[in-house]
Amino acid sequence: MKRLLIGLGLVAALAAAAAAGLLTWQRQLSDDTPRADRPASVERGAYLAAIGNCAGCHTARGGVPLAGGRPIPTPFGTVFSSNLTPDASGIAGWSADDFWGALHFGRSRDGRLLVPAHPVVNTTRVTREDADALHAWLQAQPPVASPRREHELRWPYGTQLALAAWRALYFRPGVYRADPAHDAAWNRGAYLSQGLAHCSACHAGRNALGGDDGPADFRGGLLSGLGWQAPSLLDPQEAGVQRWPAATLQRWLRDGNAEGHTAQGPMAEVVLGSTSALDDTDIAAMTTYLLALPEQPVPRAEGARPDAQRRERGARLYADHCAACHGAQGEGRRDTAGGLAYPALAGSRTVAMTSPANLLRIIDRGGFAPATPRHPRPYGMPPFAGVLNVEELAALASHLRHDFGHGATEVDTVQVLRLRSANATH
Repeated sequence: MKRLLIGLGLVAALAAAAAAGLLTWQRQLSDDTPRADRPASVERGAYLAAIGNCAGCHTARGGVPLAGGRPIPTPFGTVFSSNLTPDASGIAGWSADDFWGALHFGRSRDGRLLVPAHPVVNTTRVTREDADALHAWLQAQPPVASPRREHELRWPYGTQLALAAWRALYFRPGVYRADPAHDAAWNRGAYLSQGLAHCSACHAGRNALGGDDGPADFRGGLLSGLGWQAPSLLDPQEAGVQRWPAATLQRWLRDGNAEGHTAQGPMAEVVLGSTSALDDTDIAAMTTYLLALPEQPVPRAEGARPDAQRRERGARLYADHCAACHGAQGEGRRDTAGGLAYPALAGSRTVAMTSPANLLRIIDRGGFAPATPRHPRPYGMPPFAGVLNVEELAALASHLRHDFGHGATEVDTVQVLRLRSANATH
């Protein structure tokens, strides 16, 4: 027994030493990125903050911009965003080096490792010059007292040891380096998409520990707790734009609406708070990069034909609630100026996606495109959560997904119940 206890004590000591070593290694990670030589530009920082949509996560609903407190659901619990204003409860007193540590290494001013809900996999690619400009702009904002709210993560996910282990598996600090195989426009688009715009934060395919294949992973995945599916940017049948004209994609990134394609849900927020701010050069660069992404179709299962009763019920519901705007055959409806006021459902990628999550979410909670300077009055769709019961929503969605030439899998009531359960809390 004495030997057993001694052995267990030795194992525990070794484990503690390994844990301490892992934490020390993570906190001392560094690279040779120099500090920018030129003074940081506040105006430049404002532009970069818009591209990064910093206020999107760091503003609570109805709260003061950048004061933090917004709940961010994850598979491991809820994370609350921090205060980015120059208040004592925020980043008052943070030097440019402190801010660089957070952006580049995911490490707070006190050495604490930040949870990866902060997209450090992306922000580490931001140059020191851009980081300093962001810091200068944030320090120029009005201070707001908003103490940090503790995260509500299940044990052990929020512990420093767990965060160090996650980073050892999935994170390596490093500023974006230009790929000599591509031109300047492609590299600028890659820098924006993989860095500040942090596209992979939503569009990456994540494993059970929340890890992905890096900032260029655009396979798509479930946005946990939100009821939305981030579609694949590699599949032209989901959100891939490889076959779009460049002008269409630029208009969609800036306006959230182009050629019948309308940004909805979280992507509407991204357009409103991020891509609509891109200048002409940067929007052309991002377009160049996105058009050049490789095509990788998502495997699709053969859709079972809904039974006759469900099919008829879904068709009746469509005629009663949808056809007036979207057309009897799902062809959409144009306004007096000839623009597509209500999008076509026939051939819609949202309707026919492998996952029905986004279609169900839009029907249930409504569809609202972003109001952008060049598209200030988008048409919206009212929510039907109080109109359709679970069986009706499943029937309508099945009709939409199977008819109009889609042939996608039908929807059952369990999928609707899961969606409404997610909607109840977010």
